[in-house]
Amino acid sequence: MPPMNLPQKLSPQQCSFFHEEGYVIVPDVFAPADLEPLRRALHAEIDRKSRSMQAEGKLTNLHEELDFDHRLAAIQSDSKENGEALMRHLEGLRGGGFHAPEMFEVIAHPKLLGAVSALLGTEEIVGSSVYRVRPKLPGIGRGVVPWHQDSGYLTPHCDTQLIITCWIPLVDATVENGCMQILPRTHQGQLAKHHTGGNAGFLVIKDEDLPADPRRAITALCPRGGVVFMTNRTPHCSTPNYSDHIRWSIDLRYQSAEAPNNVGLWPDSLDEEGTASPEFYEKVNVACYPPEADFLVHSRATPEAVTDYADYVKRRETYDLIKASYSAFRRWPEAATPAG
Repeated sequence: MPPMNLPQKLSPQQCSFFHEEGYVIVPDVFAPADLEPLRRALHAEIDRKSRSMQAEGKLTNLHEELDFDHRLAAIQSDSKENGEALMRHLEGLRGGGFHAPEMFEVIAHPKLLGAVSALLGTEEIVGSSVYRVRPKLPGIGRGVVPWHQDSGYLTPHCDTQLIITCWIPLVDATVENGCMQILPRTHQGQLAKHHTGGNAGFLVIKDEDLPADPRRAITALCPRGGVVFMTNRTPHCSTPNYSDHIRWSIDLRYQSAEAPNNVGLWPDSLDEEGTASPEFYEKVNVACYPPEADFLVHSRATPEAVTDYADYVKRRETYDLIKASYSAFRRWPEAATPAG
């Protein structure tokens, strides 16, 4: 099939800003209407899962009268346990998560890939299953994410690669509802020391280990339809939500096909415990985030190899079956004192 033509969504000035500052906020990658199918699909999944929980006797009030931006928060207010169960169901974590067609349509959206292509300098783009759906509820502690670099979660041999994080709010991201903070011009040096034991199990960079004074941080205001693009070594954190609505967002990751990846790699077989062959683990550890499946999301050179939705789901589900541990990850020390 012919390659999909990508729109040139970013200016040379925006691309230069990204490489110099470590981030760029583009307010109009999407039209807000482009994100409505995903918002509706997420709301429908909340409704489906909450009705299932009601049938099991776990949930009583469905809060059907509330819209997408408020319903999950009301369920959480009634029962923290039910709210947590719904968030875990949606968040796109290993072993499950939300991967409806509407999610894949955003991942593979030409407007987004056009911007990613401009920043990577190539149309050979690999996407990662390491995406997250993030419903930041008002007043919920786990919605506050401490300072970190995304490379802290990746394999050490990918520290010098460019892996782009695309943070996409599904509502206007404001100071009140907890938008991110970013430390500009701090992405070129060595990876900062991280610790385990941050809020909600997140990795954390202590203030004394940050590459710059946190008072230099910029506030990443971003309207619905916009995208915050960051490098994998850009320090950032997420602030509390003091509003009356959920700050819905997703974050997606892309890299050049020349960066280490596991595209095309499948386990020859899995035993009853979900363990693959030693040869598979030796090969798959080359990827930047080996427990997850990489996939070719755009290619001008080999358009026939681009992953469609059915292959994406098959790939994601196959990798979710693999239970054995991976050896390529770095190990960070545990924080001896509270972070910050």
